[in-house]
Amino acid sequence: MVISVLTYCRPQDLEELLPELLEQAGTVPGPVEILVVDNDPQGGARDQVAAANTSDSPVPVRYVHEPNPGIASARNRALTEAAKAQLLVFIDDDERPTAKWLTQLLDTYSTFRPAAVVGPVLSRYDTEPDPWIRGGGFFERRRFATGTSVSLAATNNLLLDLVEVRRLGLRFDERFGLSGGSDSLFTRQLHRRGGQMIWCDEAVVIDVVPADRLTHEWVLQRAFRMGNTWSRINLDDTENGERMLVRFTLLVRGTVRVLGGLARYLAGLIVGQLPQRARGLRTAARGAGMLSGSVGSVYHEYKRS
Repeated sequence: MVISVLTYCRPQDLEELLPELLEQAGTVPGPVEILVVDNDPQGGARDQVAAANTSDSPVPVRYVHEPNPGIASARNRALTEAAKAQLLVFIDDDERPTAKWLTQLLDTYSTFRPAAVVGPVLSRYDTEPDPWIRGGGFFERRRFATGTSVSLAATNNLLLDLVEVRRLGLRFDERFGLSGGSDSLFTRQLHRRGGQMIWCDEAVVIDVVPADRLTHEWVLQRAFRMGNTWSRINLDDTENGERMLVRFTLLVRGTVRVLGGLARYLAGLIVGQLPQRARGLRTAARGAGMLSGSVGSVYHEYKRS
């Protein structure tokens, strides 16, 4: 089994995460390798990973440099580097696993033998968000009962059966490398090609949210990006003959979200409810993103200097 961490210029996060992964890996049977895929063109994490890979550690930590920009390239590099393994577990460098996270993922895999196991992500904030961000639920994510089949997932807490991934001929689409969404498209295709994805609600990871993401501008841009990506993956994963219908549907749904979100915002202004205003703008921003994505516009989340 390989546990893969994708990293880009986050030395402090990596310093905190690697010891936790080493501890988790030591609690499960069988050979485990931790793989750090560095997407920094300068390879800035090389020495840091070398320092973590001590001779007395029972779990090897391997470093690979993926200079091709974009998170999809880093994800594909992880697939390539784990070619001899049966299982690949993805976790982000700004996340922290809770107790028994890895054990819970593996137990769910052993019970259901799916193509993938998906776990929840909960947010922890560097600083307390203002009431508008709290009220808008901008960092709230879905949760299900363990054993629930799901059709879409991110790679921030994901176990993959690589035998199934190879059988289904899946890779991450590098056209989504700087915009985000390659993981959503990948798991959507996995589901559509017959791969089962099972939710494990006990396998929680904590998303560490820095203060610079706790602004009104950042969370609304994120909502816009999510809408933009959603439209693009729907269009990309559609046969040519159906694409016009899908595009029209996305335009309608995006317009409804924009108008509905603005109406909710105005209602919140009238009755003085902060959560209504925040959730209304979140919905409108996502709808605007859907509209932009439906006409081919691409919003780049992972910018490179």
